[in-house]
Amino acid sequence: MDLGAGRRGVDMGPSAIRIAGVSEKLQSLGHTVIEEGDISTKIPEQQKVKNPKLKYLPEIVRACTLLAAKTEKILEGGGFPLILGGDHSIAIGTIAGVSNYCQHQKKKLGVIWVDAHGDMNTDVTSPSGNIHGMPLAASIGLGALELTSIGGDYQKLDPKNLVMIAIRDLDAGEKAAIRKNNITIFTMEDIDKHGMAVVITKALHKLKDVDFVHISFDMDAMDPKECPGVGTPVKGGLEYREAHLIMETLSTNNRMHSLEVVETNPILDTRNQSAEFAVELMQSGFGKKII
Repeated sequence: MDLGAGRRGVDMGPSAIRIAGVSEKLQSLGHTVIEEGDISTKIPEQQKVKNPKLKYLPEIVRACTLLAAKTEKILEGGGFPLILGGDHSIAIGTIAGVSNYCQHQKKKLGVIWVDAHGDMNTDVTSPSGNIHGMPLAASIGLGALELTSIGGDYQKLDPKNLVMIAIRDLDAGEKAAIRKNNITIFTMEDIDKHGMAVVITKALHKLKDVDFVHISFDMDAMDPKECPGVGTPVKGGLEYREAHLIMETLSTNNRMHSLEVVETNPILDTRNQSAEFAVELMQSGFGKKII
């Protein structure tokens, strides 16, 4: 799905990641991989924008509702949901599904959000009306009811159990929301000052009391020279080893219970470089080690 984005192409991201061999490479690490296929969505040409503050809202709500149910079902069956996007609006559905599962199992949910952007806009604060800039706000209960009520009309994520990493591009409304909700955030400046080892250690310490950790990894967290094919590139992002250290640390500490990887855009890529890197990151998260 690329309905939540202002630029076309990320709807092809999952195919690019599959072409890069994600299933085979996770199987080579000893995992059983079940390919669930796609949740189909209408393309923009088949629809009209009814509300410029919430572009393509009905179809995004439909897709995210289906995704929430499928994510919850996978967890209930004892599986690990690995969700491939598409634009980051899908996180509304993913987190709703994970949250519903945690509610039923009486588990406390934590989220690590790796992204260049805050995705903390609402229909009131968004400069563009693109819903891929709203999923984190919706997950903590801010914004349009149609988004916050996906999967159930309740707050899916307590802001105190949220950690944002690699942030470097925030709108004024997002800054205000992050401050007001006292959200733990590690910007690229923090990573520059302290190093990724310190940042990911602090992030996990912040979430030490949660039972379930969902990772939402937007590939635009990476520096464009590492990953040119992303939906909304921003200079000054994560380096190759910094990103791998996040995933390796999560794997070593067994602190990743679901994962979504979003915003790979093959149209802007070079020989599928970004999708291949996404697969490498997943391998690190699922146990691949240097030695």
